[in-house]
Amino acid sequence: MYDVVVIGGGVTGCMIARELSRYDIRVILLEKEEDVACGTSKANSAVIHAGFDAKPGTWKAKMNVRGNALFPGICAELDVPYKNNGSLVVAVDEGEIKVLDKLMNQGKENGVPGLKIIGHDELMKMEPNLNPAAKAALYASTAGIVCPYEFTVALAENAAQNDVEFRFNSPVMEIMVQNDGFIIKTPHGAVKARFVINAAGLFSDEISKMAGAEEYTITPRKGEYLIFDKNFGHLVKRVIFPTPSEKSKGILVCPTVDGNVFIGPNSNDIKDKTDVGVTREGIEEIIEGGKKLVPHLPLSGVITSFAGLRAVSNTNDFIIEASRKVKGFVNVGGIQSPGLTSAPAIAETVIEILKEEGMDLIEKPGFVPTRPRKYRFREMDNAMRQKLIEENPAFGHVICRCETVTEAEIVDAIKRPLGAKSLDGVKRRTRAGMGRCQGGFCSSRVLSILARELKLDPRQITKCGPGSEILKGGYKEFIAEGDENKFLNAQDVESLSWKGGEASVM
Repeated sequence: MYDVVVIGGGVTGCMIARELSRYDIRVILLEKEEDVACGTSKANSAVIHAGFDAKPGTWKAKMNVRGNALFPGICAELDVPYKNNGSLVVAVDEGEIKVLDKLMNQGKENGVPGLKIIGHDELMKMEPNLNPAAKAALYASTAGIVCPYEFTVALAENAAQNDVEFRFNSPVMEIMVQNDGFIIKTPHGAVKARFVINAAGLFSDEISKMAGAEEYTITPRKGEYLIFDKNFGHLVKRVIFPTPSEKSKGILVCPTVDGNVFIGPNSNDIKDKTDVGVTREGIEEIIEGGKKLVPHLPLSGVITSFAGLRAVSNTNDFIIEASRKVKGFVNVGGIQSPGLTSAPAIAETVIEILKEEGMDLIEKPGFVPTRPRKYRFREMDNAMRQKLIEENPAFGHVICRCETVTEAEIVDAIKRPLGAKSLDGVKRRTRAGMGRCQGGFCSSRVLSILARELKLDPRQITKCGPGSEILKGGYKEFIAEGDENKFLNAQDVESLSWKGGEASVM
């Protein structure tokens, strides 16, 4: 019997789980994927918004401004890189300047500090690669950037340190409402809990309906992105927005905390909640939008593209409320932008809702707000590197050359609380595979380390969970009897198989 079950392992669910871990209660988080941050939380713009966009009085407005204030402290506690680099909303014609005035007044009403409108000359000094036609910009000094999946992983690790249980590959199949709580059925058994927090992202409407709670609809809104190599990290220093539309904040040109720059996203409502494919038309759209802000985009420097989905509710606002139909069921749905920024404030609000619903929350004295130190070899000076190599020679074995990720860091990512179990799990925790070659050099080596550390057959290692196994068998299993010599002789086939847990060249 658990006190609370949290459904969904995105940034919202993990932030709520971490906040609940402060109290003397039993908490479990159910996630349908093989890891946290496998949905919207791994594919978004990573911006910590200042809070001038949202309509005053909405959940978005209230949660954004409060979340923005909380973010730097939480990142410091959890050793997550965060940059308070500010944002600019750029007007390229006289008509758009009126939009800047509206946004600044709206931001002031929302309680956003540090807003001002700057003219062309100051703007070009701040960002010399911007479109010379830019007339003015709204500058928000409190905006910032973070790595959304590293932040989510850090929240989950810290929650696990503080006794929250996590169950992966566990989609919710049925919710049975009882007098004393709920029974939630998954493929790996049932969970009984007094309270349910529905933070299931794109699927939160389906979970609410399954429980017999309030019905609402979630529409997936796709946004596509292009990422540039770090050689072009100087392109912009701040988050650069166009003037927004009713539907979207527009196509950004934005730095990342890890030194890249991206353009995107576009904004297209779709029907399929699993469609994260990138389209030619979408890429052309975001290039056109990006060039409106930075005309000379180095398109030859693009290293990858991706798409993410935002969960848009039919209310076009966050849904954060205790069900009036099902006692003990709390909906946290429609958490689209600025959902990442708002996550800390949403978690605070959920705690207050639980108290109002009759839950007795007593803080436990042993709560640990920090997580074990994380080493980032790429950011160290040579003296620190040498010291670490002397202590652990695996720091001297660089596995991912593009991002300078060492064997010791990958082993640590596997052994940490809620450690990586797949190539994508390692990638989210270390950046191995995120550089210019996109894993072309390091993937086989990461696979070998995963197999060795998890004591698994290499054929059991996946890219992102069950069904995405990277190796399907040995060469002999794919060569018809008598045809071996068409490819290699039998001795060569043996020499290219797995030996001692190490990956051979394939």
